[in-house]
Amino acid sequence: MSNIVPVVLCGGSGTRLWPRSRAAKPKPFIPLLGGKTLYQSTLERCSDRKLFARPVVVVGDKHLQFAQQQASEIAPDAKFIVEPVGRNTAPAIALAALTLDADDIMLVCPSDHHIVDAPAFEAAARAAAGLAAEDWLVSFGIQATAPETGYGYIRRGEAVGDGFRVERFVEKPDLQMALQFIADGGYAWNGGIFAFRAGRFREELARHRPDMAARTKQAFDRGQHADTTIRPDDALFAAVEGESVDYAIMENTDRAAMVDVSMGWSDIGNWDALFQKRLSPSQENVIAGPGEIIGARGSMIDSDGPHVTLVGADDIVVVVDGDDVLVAGRSAVQRVGEASRCKKQ
Repeated sequence: MSNIVPVVLCGGSGTRLWPRSRAAKPKPFIPLLGGKTLYQSTLERCSDRKLFARPVVVVGDKHLQFAQQQASEIAPDAKFIVEPVGRNTAPAIALAALTLDADDIMLVCPSDHHIVDAPAFEAAARAAAGLAAEDWLVSFGIQATAPETGYGYIRRGEAVGDGFRVERFVEKPDLQMALQFIADGGYAWNGGIFAFRAGRFREELARHRPDMAARTKQAFDRGQHADTTIRPDDALFAAVEGESVDYAIMENTDRAAMVDVSMGWSDIGNWDALFQKRLSPSQENVIAGPGEIIGARGSMIDSDGPHVTLVGADDIVVVVDGDDVLVAGRSAVQRVGEASRCKKQ
């Protein structure tokens, strides 16, 4: 099999986990579950050099210092592509593809996801790489265990190799439709993890988004290239139109496939998702930092200093970070990004 090259995407501002996650230091680079950051855990899952090649990390300039420092012990051989400005996932993946040989298999991994079962991830990576080597563009179809309305879905088609042809991609559904997907059993969550042969990805991008492909290559070619760091030309890359790989490629190609995987996955997309991952079977609440919860259930305190006491308030999240305090119902955490202080970060 060709090399499986982890391509770790470090984009986004992480506003849904404000105030702990901020634009200056977003979710991938802060420890939320245990001592390692989500970014470090992503690199660690791909650290077996018998299976995975040297990783390529695509990161914004203002976060490069965190990415390099946190990779130093886990993946000291990592190569960094430094984006002067974010342009979504399709251009970011295109930059990585331009650094690789045509037959290298790109395993595209967001840097801010939590995965419990690393062996299941590795098995899915092998299956996806096998399909990608045959010029399929492969999505990880993550077992849908609940009618989540915040995720996109993938409908399985006919079997192909160790996976399935994608019958269709579905945007984030409303609750009624999500319940139908779960009852149907033929749908999986689209977690944003992909496998492509680098040459095939470049061909598909040129076919479906020729302007994006040309502008990204021009910015790459005229950039600064070193052994560990590549910087595309600032002005040329800023002229690239931003778009997700889902819209640009996956929903347009006739070679979309998927592999099923159940690996304890979460994108830790908001405070409720983090509460669910932190909660142990023997507890009703979660306390991270100094605090106590009295006469309540389903609540969480996350404080970096002040002692917080919560009394008689169920399903509440209290977060203290420096001078900022967030108090939110767990059912309303999707609205955290509306906070005026969050918008000004």
